[in-house]
Amino acid sequence: GHAALVRFPGDPFLFTGLLALGRFALTLGALDTGSSFEGMGASRELQIGSFAEPALFVALFTLALATRGSSMSELFGAPVGAAWLTVGASLAMVTLSLGMLLLAEAARGPIDDPTTHLELTMIHEVMALDHSGPDLALILYGSAVRFALFGALLVDLAWPAGGLSDLAATARLGLGLVAVAVLVGIVESSMARLRLLRIPQYLVSAGILASLGALLLLR
Repeated sequence: GHAALVRFPGDPFLFTGLLALGRFALTLGALDTGSSFEGMGASRELQIGSFAEPALFVALFTLALATRGSSMSELFGAPVGAAWLTVGASLAMVTLSLGMLLLAEAARGPIDDPTTHLELTMIHEVMALDHSGPDLALILYGSAVRFALFGALLVDLAWPAGGLSDLAATARLGLGLVAVAVLVGIVESSMARLRLLRIPQYLVSAGILASLGALLLLR
């Protein structure tokens, strides 16, 4: 694989900032409808974000320590393959942490239940109840992009593309995303949805995992 066309030192901060901006726009759209249900969903979404974003920062910081990189291309690029040979335990913790964050950021089980018909138990889907047409399409598209984005990061971390040709790297990414989708489906079908009060504990656990990976690198 090749490095990103646009990259610069510190671009992980831009990455997390854009994710936060998307969440901010989504919650504003939900509040703009004036619906109590959508307002409830917006508050829950912001609660999840307040725990998920610090955990993501810690995970990226741990990757920066492991790869000695400062851009997303370095954190998830060729240096990762070499880092697995020396600090594999830390990278395994970060991989698990990102997997947990994927379920939260993409509104999948056991954090959310996108197929439920009970508005009071929804988080992400309830914010789209009063939207239709292009607005609804953009909300659903944004959710799918977020899922694919975190899935691609997981694939690049767990299955580095160093030394592969463009065609092989593309096939690797496609197969990896299919594997991520299958694993998410297995998790959703084997676990019940967490109680709302348990979700912060789940996200704190993801942050602790990434922190332990950083501590292993600093010892």
